[in-house]
Amino acid sequence: MIDRCILQIALLLCFSTTALSVNYNLLRYQQRSSNLACKNLLRQMPGIPQYCLKDRMDFDVPEEIKQPQQFQKEDAVLVIYEMLQQIFGIFRRDFSSTGWNKAIIEDLLVEIDVRIDHVETILAEIMKEKNFTRGDMTILHLRMYYLKIVQYLKSKEYSGCAWTVVQAEILRNFSFLNSLTECLQD
Repeated sequence: MIDRCILQIALLLCFSTTALSVNYNLLRYQQRSSNLACKNLLRQMPGIPQYCLKDRMDFDVPEEIKQPQQFQKEDAVLVIYEMLQQIFGIFRRDFSSTGWNKAIIEDLLVEIDVRIDHVETILAEIMKEKNFTRGDMTILHLRMYYLKIVQYLKSKEYSGCAWTVVQAEILRNFSFLNSLTECLQD
């Protein structure tokens, strides 16, 4: 009787680990597609005009994000989630001075929102199964980085030039998201 219970528990653990790895693979595939879609939407908006070059700024991307191979899968999911949340929050701000096509921004927000929902589901699953805290400092560094971006927009009164600088920075963020997505590979 006890041997049978142990066997059932062992099988359950094997299946839950397999299901989680399948979710990582699915998340990786979906995240890659979404990153590409978001990059394409961002590229549809006009780039930085010559007269805005003086407004460029280095927002100091956290070093951890530049070297994502150090992340375990669980931490990469957490960082991806935080980055998507922050990017979504930035593009919900007043971009009326840009002349950007509102439909493109709405499509971008929908794409990011769908990704956030899916990553949130995976993150909840991870939180139930494992305790991890490694991402705490990285998340703090990310929040400070995105706060600099928001403060920059405010200081420039959401000008068209400021938005194009931020657009270029967020486009760069999707390259980092691609690298983080590769951490989800088995």
